[in-house]
Amino acid sequence: MQANERTGALRAWRALRIGYWMCFLIAVAVVVRRIFVLAALSSTPRPEMGGLDAAFASRAALTLAHILPALAFVLLTPFVLFRVSVRSEWPERLLFPLGALVGLTAYAMSRDAVGGWTERSAVLFFNSLFLLSLIQAYRYRRGGDPTGQRRWLMRAIGILLGIATTRPVVGVFFATRSITHLQPSEFFGLAFWIGFSINTAVVEWWLAAEQRAALSGHTALPIR
Repeated sequence: MQANERTGALRAWRALRIGYWMCFLIAVAVVVRRIFVLAALSSTPRPEMGGLDAAFASRAALTLAHILPALAFVLLTPFVLFRVSVRSEWPERLLFPLGALVGLTAYAMSRDAVGGWTERSAVLFFNSLFLLSLIQAYRYRRGGDPTGQRRWLMRAIGILLGIATTRPVVGVFFATRSITHLQPSEFFGLAFWIGFSINTAVVEWWLAAEQRAALSGHTALPIR
């Protein structure tokens, strides 16, 4: 029975890891595209996307102040989640100031949210949860509790990568516009709530499963 539980847990971890790398790649691609668009303001075949690009271009400095630290944060997450040596502790230390910059600029970005109050409410809720998770992780780090730090860092990373999960959701809304007749200003907020909620729920599910495994006497699962 215990062997079956551990096999199931290992499969769950592999699925979670695949989801993480998908979010990682999407997040990096989104930021790289935004940087190129801000630099060149290149045209796009979809006029609604051109409108969104123009909205970001109107606050280019703030957008860059938000997405560049976010990109650095995302690029450091593999070293934190999959590290096997104390020599790689420096990425953890960098996550805290980078996360603070991402969180503070996210509040500023939400003032002109494309999705109005629905999007703004999602940003305020999940961004506050992100910053709270970072603060808790930092407190556990200062208290010498690596397990507590890791759990709260996983929460913070999962929430931040929720922005990547919103992209396929937005894509579905765009693809079904002929049926729903929803405009970006109407579905962007919904996409934010859906995307961030998915990531938050998945991370909490994993942490709960991991805790149950620990209480059952199972050793920590390999993450490489």
